[in-house]
Amino acid sequence: MDPEMVNAYLARIGARRPAAPTPEALADLHERHLLAVPFENLSVHLGERVVLSEDALVDKIVRRRRGGFCYELNGAFAALLRALGYRVTLLAGRVFDEHGRLGPPYDHLALRVDAGEPLLVDVGFGQHTRRPLRLDEPVDQRDPDGVFRIVPAAEGDVDVLRAGEPQYRLETRARTLADFTATCWWHQTSPHSYFTRSLVCSMPTATGRITLSGNRLIRTRDGRRAEQVLDTDAAVLAAYRRHFGLHLDRVPAVS
Repeated sequence: MDPEMVNAYLARIGARRPAAPTPEALADLHERHLLAVPFENLSVHLGERVVLSEDALVDKIVRRRRGGFCYELNGAFAALLRALGYRVTLLAGRVFDEHGRLGPPYDHLALRVDAGEPLLVDVGFGQHTRRPLRLDEPVDQRDPDGVFRIVPAAEGDVDVLRAGEPQYRLETRARTLADFTATCWWHQTSPHSYFTRSLVCSMPTATGRITLSGNRLIRTRDGRRAEQVLDTDAAVLAAYRRHFGLHLDRVPAVS
């Protein structure tokens, strides 16, 4: 990333360039990214191919002002962090389903960032932590969005728990973006993929969370949930613009 793109990325998330690659600056960048860039799978339903190259991912989030899912959000954020002087490692994960079963290999992409301490950075898992987690302390870690714990698992992997429930299992060896290509394609095309069967656009807010799923707009404020059904395509497109800053020319729909 050249300096111009770094500045544009920082502007996209409302952040200033940190004076040094510190854990405190990383926590600020992490939370700002979550509050500015939505977790969304709209490309799957708009006929847009997700390309796992640094240039394509950064272009989508910065120039096109879109969001994405884990490969896109964490892949682009990794590029920004490296440009700011952080030491970043891509990690492969497998997501637990509601029955406690693990998804396919390379099901999730998260980041290890070494900034004086090893930190788990993840701006691409939907509802997750607001701030990075320590990777080397198997104790409860309190975050504005819950209590998390990272514990050892089989074969040197680690499990990430939220409120005691396993969220995903991470390998600890370094990966590259290209390693995730096959599973990213599967998520875009398989009828068994969560992303081909659903529409989601979601991000945290200062007081809760806002989600647009199809034509259902769901707001959570201070623990209270309210749902609104949007009855026209114009209303759906307006909601994407107003709440997520996404300017779409047509409404995505599950085929």
